Formats: sequence, structure tokens, C-alpha cells
Amino acid sequence: MSSTSEHVDVLIVGAGISGVGAAYHLQKRSPGKSYAILESKPVIGGTWDLFRYPGIRSDSDMHTLGYNFKPWTAAKAIADGDSILDYVRETAAENGIDRHVRFNHRATSASWSSADSRWTVEAARSDTGETATITCDFLFMCSGYFRHDEGFTPEFPGIESFGGEVIHPQHWPEDLDYEGKRVVVVGSGATAITLVPALAEKAAKVTMLQRSPTYVISMPGEDAIAVALRKVLPEKAAYVITRWKNVLLQSAFYRLCKRFPGRMKALVMRETRKALPPGFDVEKHFNPKYNPWDQRVCLVPDGDLFEAIAGGRAEVATDTIRSFDENGIELDSGERIDADIVVTATGLNLLFLGDVEITVDGVSPDIPNSFTYKGMMLNDVPNLAFAVGYTNASWTLKIDLVCEYVCRLINHMDAHGYRECVPRLADPTMTEEQLIDFNSGYVLRSLHALPKQGAEVPWKMRQNYVRDVPEIRRGELADGTMQFSRGADADTAAEAEVASSGISG
Repeated sequence: MSSTSEHVDVLIVGAGISGVGAAYHLQKRSPGKSYAILESKPVIGGTWDLFRYPGIRSDSDMHTLGYNFKPWTAAKAIADGDSILDYVRETAAENGIDRHVRFNHRATSASWSSADSRWTVEAARSDTGETATITCDFLFMCSGYFRHDEGFTPEFPGIESFGGEVIHPQHWPEDLDYEGKRVVVVGSGATAITLVPALAEKAAKVTMLQRSPTYVISMPGEDAIAVALRKVLPEKAAYVITRWKNVLLQSAFYRLCKRFPGRMKALVMRETRKALPPGFDVEKHFNPKYNPWDQRVCLVPDGDLFEAIAGGRAEVATDTIRSFDENGIELDSGERIDADIVVTATGLNLLFLGDVEITVDGVSPDIPNSFTYKGMMLNDVPNLAFAVGYTNASWTLKIDLVCEYVCRLINHMDAHGYRECVPRLADPTMTEEQLIDFNSGYVLRSLHALPKQGAEVPWKMRQNYVRDVPEIRRGELADGTMQFSRGADADTAAEAEVASSGISG
């Protein structure tokens, strides 16, 4: 069953932190443009509405994870999930963005027509069972980077025989009672290290069972400099200074890790040993075989994970699973862990472009063999951008820049009468690099389905906010790679005019 179709200048897919940010920038920088947001859920929030597990929080400071236009004013720099959700929804409400959201609309397909210079997007409505059709001049994908309907859980031998509950953090039951229970959290990434200290407040025993260690760094839950600046400066000025202070610190730490991995590893390990009690086997449980930032470094506010371990409320087991049985887990070392609840904090399933079926003039682009332009567009796909944040810094730093660039691009097209923009790859021999420069399991599992990046800009994602700011905000739009057109009708008319005038080549 089909519902009434409509047309907007810009269609945004996703009403999470990226989609709300995109709408704000569009309203401010391209105020004459009509837009709508398709959101598969009945509420705004995206990731921060989806995840409800105990302790859910940001893994970056909110002065950089927050928008560049809306200062983060709460005391905690590492914020809990509810506070972040309130922040995103408040942004939408304050700016009237919520009135543009089409809730319960899951985008399923998007087809580009060069003849019409527009996209036709179909969306399945979960509230009515209808299919909505929306056409747009520009399509902005803000749907995140992972599947919301399922997380990743490996096939554990014998798990069907386990007598307790098995839970993935992506689908946390609201009524789960873990008080006084023995809980095993399988995993060692950001989700696991967030869950363990939170569960340890009520559970009888919490064990973080990891196959291999992760770098874990403690940072203050509150930013003392931000607090001090807010006392003497206007709110916006204090926020900008704090934001840039944190950007430069993050960037410096990342660059030092890449340039001096041995020294930085020693520094991180020294701080970890200081945070844990004497006799704890730091080498076994917190000393990865890889260098810092070969995988994402995990942050814990005020060392809460280390405190839970030091206080005896949590423990770490570094081993591999041989099999589950009715009462727990048997490890390959011969040891076992008894459990009432097992939490599989084993990662996400990456998903590019929200599982929307894309076609250009009836042909599906070969996404795995495509290249990303400036980390936000695909070669040979017109009038489409996607919002993907940094992997080595706060997500929203890049999202703000992407949104600003898209607005610049749209305004440039309007100013010159263009209807189409498309990046073209002139060098078919360009060296390919994987899109995400990590060797984490969730990345390696999905590389076959992701586009590539090139070895040279503008096809290379530099993962460097300081360098991206001038390039994306003020760099040349007509750079020779981005091709502009007035559309098929205008091109045909121009050719006809040339032919009738007798002008050749």
C-alpha cells in the first residue's frame, strides 16, 4: 500500500545526533531549503535512544562530542546516556527540527534519475504499513554506521545449554534484575568497560571475560578547566576554548601514539599499574599486543573500572571460551566461571548507508569498490552525502564539518544554477586503503561491504580535525574532482543551441 508522496529540497535519513545536527546547519546556512527527516523509530535520539544498558555514557568528552553551535553546560564532561539523549532532543525542540521528522519511516530504497536530477526515496511505515515516497534534490544519509536491529554475537559452543540469561547490550531488557547475581561480561571494548563498574554496584560478582586486553585510560569525569572558564567567561566563549583545548590534546595524544608507539605504550602502562592494586596481573589483563590506537583506546571517567577491580567488586579473566554449560563457562585454560547472567558485549555489525538500496539510473553502485570523497561522498553517485564521524576523536567534530560542507555545496549549486554535483575519480590506478584504519574485530568483519579510501586527498580521510577545518570550511568546491552539471534537460538544450548555431567542438 502506498501513501501520498511529497517533494523536499533536502531529505535527511536518521534523527540521531547526526541528523539533528544536519537539520540545524541546513536551517542556518541554507535557510530557503525545504527538508524532511526520515526516522525509523517513533522518537528522536538514534544511538542514544537505542542503548539502555547500565552505565551507558559517552566515550568522548562532551565538549567535543557536543555540537559546535550548542555549548555543553552540564558538569560532567563524560556524560551518561540519558543526559546526551536530552541534549539531542533539546536541540531538536529548540530549533523546531522535531516538526520536520517523519517518525516510523524506515528508508528502504533511493533511486537517482539523471533525467530529472532528483532522488526518489521509498520508506516503509511501521505505524500504518504503508510505503511513503519522497523525492528530493539532495539526499543526506545520517543513519550512523551500525545495524540497530541486531548486534554481533559469536557462535559460542554449548551456549544453548546455559541455564541463565544471555543478553546483548544493544537489546537490554528494562526489567532485568541482576542484583545479587553472578554476571559475566564477555568483551573488552568500550561497552564492556562501561558495563562492568555499573553492574558491580548491585551484582554479587562481575567478571569481565576478554579474549585479549584493550588499552584503558582514566580521565576526570569533570573538566576542571571548563568549570573554571564558565565562571569568568561567557558560556559560548568558555565552550569554544574548552573544545579546542580538548581537540588539541586528543590530536596530540593520537599523533604521539602513532609516532612514538613504544614510549606511549610505556606511559599508558605506567598509569594503569598505578591505578590497580599490588599483585594484580596488569601484564596479562591490560597490556595489549598491539600499539595504542591500532585499535580505539577506551576511556573510563575517574578510573571507575579500576576502582571496581581494586575494591573487589569486579574481576578480569583473560582467556578463551571452550564451551558453555548449564551453570556457566568453561575456559580453554581449564578454569571455569559460574554465572547467572552472561552479557555478550562482543561488538556491532557495521552497516553502510543504513541498508538503503541505492541505484543511479537503475544501476546499483559497486559500494565495496567505490571510493569516498572527503569521507562524505561516493565517486559517481550524484547529490548524496553521508555523515560519518572520526574514529580517533569525537564523532560530532567531523559531523559538524560534513554538515557545513554539504550546505556550502548546496549554496554553490544554487548560485551557479547547477542541479547536480558528483565526485569523479580521474585516476583508476589510485592506491586503495581500507576505510577505517583499525584492526578491531568489528571493522575487519565488515571491510568486504565498505567502500575504500584512496591514498591521496580528496579521496583520503585524514582523521585530523585541525587540518580538516580549513579544508572543509573554506576549501575550493570546484576542485576539479567535484563535477557540476545543470542537469540533463539543460545540457540537451545547450547542445541543441550549439548545433543550431553551427559551432563545432
